Amino acid sequence: MFRKAVFPGKYIQGVGAVGELPALLAVLGKKGLIVASPSVHDKVLPRCGVDWSLYALPVERFRGECCEEELARLSAIVTQKGVDVVVGMGGGKTIDTAKIVADRAGIPVIVIPTIASSDAPCSGCAVVYSKEGIYEGVFYQKMNPAVVLVDTAIIAEAPVRFLVAGMGDGLSTWFEARSCERTHSVNECGGYGTVAGFGIARLCYETLLTYGAAAKIAGERHIVTPALERIVEANILLSGIGFESAGLAAAHSIHNGLTALAETHSFWHGEKVAFGVLAGLQLTDAAPDESATVFSFCEEIGLPTTFADIGLGEVDRQKLMLVAEKASDQAQFIHHEAVSITAEKVLDAMIAADALGQARKGKSFYQP
Repeated sequence: MFRKAVFPGKYIQGVGAVGELPALLAVLGKKGLIVASPSVHDKVLPRCGVDWSLYALPVERFRGECCEEELARLSAIVTQKGVDVVVGMGGGKTIDTAKIVADRAGIPVIVIPTIASSDAPCSGCAVVYSKEGIYEGVFYQKMNPAVVLVDTAIIAEAPVRFLVAGMGDGLSTWFEARSCERTHSVNECGGYGTVAGFGIARLCYETLLTYGAAAKIAGERHIVTPALERIVEANILLSGIGFESAGLAAAHSIHNGLTALAETHSFWHGEKVAFGVLAGLQLTDAAPDESATVFSFCEEIGLPTTFADIGLGEVDRQKLMLVAEKASDQAQFIHHEAVSITAEKVLDAMIAADALGQARKGKSFYQP
């Protein structure tokens, strides 16, 4: 097996970057289609400084879930309209849907994230859910996006919770990469990790610890600062390249398990991944000082550290076992860890993370 790494064709980031879209469309095709989340359609597109009427660029509203029904609907529109470039504009599920639709049609995709809530924009894979929002699997595209266009003025206007969730997703990148490196596990592009992939994953973690708190303050005030620019790049580019070219492990598997409980569906991907990081550190016997550093980071920027923080404060052990069983399925990334995995171990690790989180908040320990 070879070492493999993948990257988007172009990555463009900065204030006003969305203005580059018409020129990029002209290079890549003749007939584009924007797949936009409802908030992008109603609020972002009218205010982003581009007169879209000049480009005859149709906009299709995304209906909320990256599921087979929505993929089929949009694929039919692409065929009917003769679209040769798809633009995905919005959050992670909108972007993933656009990527899959473009891949199935054999045409390029331009990704314009309007929130920095995940590392989906740069990757050549997408998560497919059921109509009810339950994780079903990963769909791998033939190529990564042709262009990732990140307008930090748009990102800064979003509620800061999205930026923080993106830091939760990015937080997992180094720990999962490190596990894959230790166990010689395959990455998300079907090979072993590269020096570049592992280095970028480590840089993502270092950037989060250094600039995360300052970026959150900027996000709360909806201003663009150097710290915000660095964290947007960490959330989208560094984490995107890092996870795909280095690999995934416990944190994302625990996230996938958490989707089995309806109580977690109102929480963002990165929020659940962050709890997965904390549980993964308990699962793999991480050094106490490292675990404390990660807990402190999560507390400082407002990421979940307990079951209650992700809607599971009243959930009993039996329901939590459903999470552990889904997370430890043989198809999950958690088996890239250097420890043998059972559902019971995963359950205990989640309970341990919750107990530590509660203890740090001055509350009583979890009672099974």
